[in-house]
Amino acid sequence: MLRHLFAIAVVLCFASDMLWSQTVGPSRDYVTAEFGAPPTIQEGPLDASVKEALEEILPIAVAQAAWDPANAAAFDTIAQTYDPRLVWIITDMQRFAWRPEFYAALTRAAATILDIPLNTGLRRPEIINKMIAWDIPAYPGYLAHKRHVFTNYVSGWDKLFVEGDIAWQLVDWGGVNIDARPYDSTDDVCHCIPAVDNPEISTAAEATWLEDDDVIFGIVVNGQARAYPRRIMEVREMVNDTLGGRDLGIPYCTLCGAAQAYFTDRLPAGVKRPILRTSGLLIRSNKVMYDTETHSVFDTFLGKAVTGPLADIGLQLEQATVITTDWGAWREAYPNTTVLVEALALGRDFNLRETRDANGPIFPIGDVDPRLPVHEDIIGTITANGTPVAFPRATAVAALVAGQDVAFEDVRLELFAGGVRAIGLNGDERLSHQAFWFAWSQFYSETVLWTE
Repeated sequence: MLRHLFAIAVVLCFASDMLWSQTVGPSRDYVTAEFGAPPTIQEGPLDASVKEALEEILPIAVAQAAWDPANAAAFDTIAQTYDPRLVWIITDMQRFAWRPEFYAALTRAAATILDIPLNTGLRRPEIINKMIAWDIPAYPGYLAHKRHVFTNYVSGWDKLFVEGDIAWQLVDWGGVNIDARPYDSTDDVCHCIPAVDNPEISTAAEATWLEDDDVIFGIVVNGQARAYPRRIMEVREMVNDTLGGRDLGIPYCTLCGAAQAYFTDRLPAGVKRPILRTSGLLIRSNKVMYDTETHSVFDTFLGKAVTGPLADIGLQLEQATVITTDWGAWREAYPNTTVLVEALALGRDFNLRETRDANGPIFPIGDVDPRLPVHEDIIGTITANGTPVAFPRATAVAALVAGQDVAFEDVRLELFAGGVRAIGLNGDERLSHQAFWFAWSQFYSETVLWTE
């Protein structure tokens, strides 16, 4: 995962008659101010005694009833190393700890290693936030230990926990099972977040269940428009669809406020269309998706395969623009749009943004670039030279409504179908989508931030 740049740069430019600026990379001082000074990071393999202690504790993590709280020697051995890398496996075991005494022993060990006060309110997320912010690496052999713990509790993960271009220590469980159903099994019941394949659609006139102010995610491919209501996407979180003659995989991460669309066709010779599913895993509060055909894991936010056969060939999925808007505006802009049918919402209407997530991220995210609040909406895009740029949505919309230009390098924003999209200076559409600031800035840590 990319990390924040250490430098601060402020560049003043003129766009039309408006003075605007852009900032790149905050100082890392904010990390120490919020999370404290980082511990000394040890290097090299673990000592034999520490490995033995881990081998004693790991089976207990999967069979906690066999543990005697009086047997704390292994915990003492681990704690007295003061090796912060070991805290990763401790927090992994905490995630599935159901015995209070076992959880408490894990917490004491982590507090001792990190030399932090063992307050009554000390919780696992607080420890993980510090670990992420301090950029603590994993120890050699960590993945095998994590795999042992995680796969004991959720079957289906055994093919996912393999080496790759992914920081496995940052991967956590979101509390749901993997969606391992085969392709075109939308109606099959599962104990998971059930993806939709080949969704049933209707015309705009038939979609009488939608109110004009209902949020939808709009996509246009080769002149064909389709609306994906947020109410459905909050229940399904993944759609495998075909639009305008192109195959698409469309993940929606409720936790990071981002609906994205990836083309899953026109791949290298011999590569089957990836069937994207929700793994039940998270990385810095962003969903981890995978392909059921190859069990390759993807970086959902970037569309890049990071493990498995698709990572071996360096597969990077091409993105399509997603417009976050309301149904009335989208229908007016695209009278011939199609839309997913109400039945796909399974009778649910979560509105997670204003309920579960109203007070900020519910899973650890570590340090967040302090230039914007964590949950501020941004429109993210990439310039022709590869520079990611984030436009605060509210500020950009206000400027556009006032008739001002909102631009950076060769991209500018425009109001479109009730939402906002990026276009080139000659009017060609550019990839863009909306997301929370914490998510965009984590996965594009070198991002430019446009400010009025």
